[in-house]
Amino acid sequence: MAWGSIEDVRSTPTILHLDMDAFYASAEQAAKPSLRGKAVVVGGLGPRGVVATASYEARRFGVHSAMPTAQARRLAPHAAYLTPRFTLYRDISNQVMGLLRALSPLVEPLSLDEAFVDLEAGGAAWDSASAQETARRLRADIRRVTGLSGSVGLAVSKMLAKIGSERAKPDGLLLIEPGTERDLLAPLPVRVLPGVGPATGDHLRRAGITTVEEIAEAGQDELVRLLGKAHGAGLYAMALALDERPVVSEREGKSVSVEDTYDLDIHDRVRVRGEVARLAERCTGRLREAGRSGRTVVLKVRRYDFSTLTRSETLRGPTDDPAVVRESAARLLEGVDTTGGVRLLGVGVSGLADYTQEDLFAQAAGERAAAGKTGREPEALEGTEAEAVDPVAPAAPEERRWPAGHDVVHAVHGHGWIQGSGVGRVTVRFETPTSAPGRVRTFRTEDPELSLTAPLPLVVESGHGEG
Repeated sequence: MAWGSIEDVRSTPTILHLDMDAFYASAEQAAKPSLRGKAVVVGGLGPRGVVATASYEARRFGVHSAMPTAQARRLAPHAAYLTPRFTLYRDISNQVMGLLRALSPLVEPLSLDEAFVDLEAGGAAWDSASAQETARRLRADIRRVTGLSGSVGLAVSKMLAKIGSERAKPDGLLLIEPGTERDLLAPLPVRVLPGVGPATGDHLRRAGITTVEEIAEAGQDELVRLLGKAHGAGLYAMALALDERPVVSEREGKSVSVEDTYDLDIHDRVRVRGEVARLAERCTGRLREAGRSGRTVVLKVRRYDFSTLTRSETLRGPTDDPAVVRESAARLLEGVDTTGGVRLLGVGVSGLADYTQEDLFAQAAGERAAAGKTGREPEALEGTEAEAVDPVAPAAPEERRWPAGHDVVHAVHGHGWIQGSGVGRVTVRFETPTSAPGRVRTFRTEDPELSLTAPLPLVVESGHGEG
């Protein structure tokens, strides 16, 4: 069954937007008692690294996401600088998304820590009072299950709900009452509207337009002249608080994709190929489960410095054949330099249809033959299950690396996390999410009793202790 919007224009604030507060940094503070209440910066720590998330304590020093880490260190030299632990973040995200899906069949995730929910579609809310009560319970459930806080906006549209959650931060709830939307939007900067990035913002500023109210006053004709028909008309409607975009569940999406983020960067090109092949298999599995096919294969690669590359290839017709998608993704990978390491890989299929072209099965065989003629070795992509490596597993012994913030276990001292390493030494603080701040000890990097391990859950279920 395909779910649709209840109605194009609604009069009740039953669109919910959830945004977890400083997600990565908050998760690290919850996991590490010694960092609670202190400045924490999560991101790439190399010379070209960038900040992924900064805690609210770090933001007071001017640190923010997408800032070069080197600049962040100058602003907040005493902050804790940690590399991301995506295994932990994904686990928490799955818990949060599960709570959202219990409220409605229409959940539109935007990232690991952000999503829209149509509460009316699931019968979870039908007016302002019921929406607010549902949102309160949701926020309480998120804290109970994950130990973290999330901010919520409620409104008649996605645009307004997102603005509401932003204004509610941190750890807040804001319901925008129907009829008050234009007064709320009027004084806000134009960048608050969807589709207004730096370039469009600068273009509007040069025309003397800096607030949402000035967009509305300029009129649709002027906006179309400045930005083109589609963008100008759409932006004018947004300025009038008109946003008819429905909450779209994954099944209704225009593409199907899967991606994995790795706790430790992948440097081995053979393993990168194997991961891409495995993702292609998962992607086509989702396509078939949904009864869909697609004609454009998309490869996403995020490198060690957080730069993200996207490559795509359009086939002759829609397919759900794993071999076709796998080989297309492999071709796309050949044009991407992964020398410095890879922290995220994704494979997607867009241009969805409800049918496949039978001749694509022949196309798969033909492309395999062509690959052989050009010297490619598709055999290297087989057996990917055996080649796949658990992302939380330690690197090979000869390349033992100790990423700051990651989990370790010591045969004598138990569970801890890496504060830093260098000159043949690694410094570890031994503490867990439910312990008091722990002691710090230093070991040789080759100490056989010390090894990387998986993250511990932030919340221990009642009646269960740590082993």
